[in-house]
Amino acid sequence: MRFEETSIAGVFVIDLEPHADERGFFARAFCAREFAEHGLISEVVQANLANSARAGTTRGLHYQASSHPEAKFFRTIRGETFNVAVDMRDGSPTFRRWTGVILSAENRRALYIPPVCAAGYQTLSDNAEILYSVSGFYAREAERGIRHDDPVLGIDWPLEPTIVSEKDRSWPLLQP
Repeated sequence: MRFEETSIAGVFVIDLEPHADERGFFARAFCAREFAEHGLISEVVQANLANSARAGTTRGLHYQASSHPEAKFFRTIRGETFNVAVDMRDGSPTFRRWTGVILSAENRRALYIPPVCAAGYQTLSDNAEILYSVSGFYAREAERGIRHDDPVLGIDWPLEPTIVSEKDRSWPLLQP
């Protein structure tokens, strides 16, 4: 696997290193040892699969407070998504900055988002599926969220958001 740190410390785009022959290819999609070598949390307590029927569906931005840390590792396995990470770590030099990357079944890229960084994504194709693992269990009391259209962040979504849950539309706006 190839690890490329983004403009936000601890957020990595991870590419496969396929080994091909006449049968096709083989590549490690996850390796706890390689994650640890890059200072990433490698514990996985849950894996989630989400399907979005229509392009423009926008989910997130979600994270858990530092009292219940949760790293996330995203891979789009059908279609194409635009995945975003927002640094919500107090004292971080990139606090409230965002980065985005296109993940697709075709490019086979993945995105690692460390604890206390919000995660969200928008589907760029119909019937997109994303598989993601988390390092901590969900804790309702630690749940936090940011609106996808928060003007403080100014996220440049590729498509006009067409489907957003009521919960995600109701997160309070950040104070400048």
